Amino acid sequence: MKLKQWLSLPLAAALIAAAPAMAAEKFRVGYLRVMDDAQAIVAQEGDYYKNAGLDTELIEFKSGTDLIKAIVGGQADIGVLGFTNAVAWASKGADLKVVGGAQQGYHSLVVRDDSGINSIADLKGKVLASQQEGSTADVVLKGVVLKEGNLQPSDVNIMGVSPAVAVQSLVGKRADAAFLFEPYDRIAQLVSPVKQIYEVGQSWPFPCMVVITSGEVLEKRKNDVWAALDAQKEAIDLLKNDPEKASKLIASYFIAEPTLKTLKHGEMPREQVITDAIKTQVFTAKLTDKDAARMQEIADILQAQGSLKTRDGKPYDVSGIIDLSWQEARQL
Repeated sequence: MKLKQWLSLPLAAALIAAAPAMAAEKFRVGYLRVMDDAQAIVAQEGDYYKNAGLDTELIEFKSGTDLIKAIVGGQADIGVLGFTNAVAWASKGADLKVVGGAQQGYHSLVVRDDSGINSIADLKGKVLASQQEGSTADVVLKGVVLKEGNLQPSDVNIMGVSPAVAVQSLVGKRADAAFLFEPYDRIAQLVSPVKQIYEVGQSWPFPCMVVITSGEVLEKRKNDVWAALDAQKEAIDLLKNDPEKASKLIASYFIAEPTLKTLKHGEMPREQVITDAIKTQVFTAKLTDKDAARMQEIADILQAQGSLKTRDGKPYDVSGIIDLSWQEARQL
């Protein structure tokens, strides 16, 4: 016999009303362990998600490709990752939306002191450690940086490795140069005899990292998506206004030991290393018209490289995957 059949209706109603409410569904935030994703980490460690009413699970991914697959497959609700991943998958029919900004492109070209490299053109015939083929770094390296040095990708021996391995390759002299983002750029300069000769954000600023979700999640959980964006904006404000405090929240994500052994400065507290790395970055929750234009340019580069194809062969229009309703509602 069912509960309501042998309990009086008033008593049954009272018991049901007193039962614990269903636990809120987890909101899964994907991130990469790079400074570009600092806002996602700060929002978690600083309880900004929690204060926004979200029960979040922060999930680390090894690459933007893995993260975008998780968003497409429903294993992550939102992620901070490179725009190239979104446009490449959306061109194949994936239902994706770029809903906010994160970080403007900071990618540094560092070279060993003994490599004889003083300009981009000097990379010809050298070994360069960069990220996986198709990644944002790879697209910008081949489509922007090497062009500035009048080089073709085939002119350089490009190793597609993780940032940590790229740093190790410099230390072990397996690479002459590396194309890195923070904090690995800074770590490389502290632990190995290298110098920075170029930084793409100074000559070709672009929205490197953006906040991406699926169209389905945005439709069904819009309030949660917006709450996450609110939390990440608070995190960005902290990163911009108090990098020392932000560093205390995230330094252990990037440097396991309390100090980093450097060549010239001895043991350096990891918080100082990460604070300095934060200060080099341009974090922004807002996507501007210039950002949208640059994203279209990136899509055109991908199409020219053959990584992005449309059915009719026409240029891919990125406006179809950009949803700025949150920033418009917040009057950013």
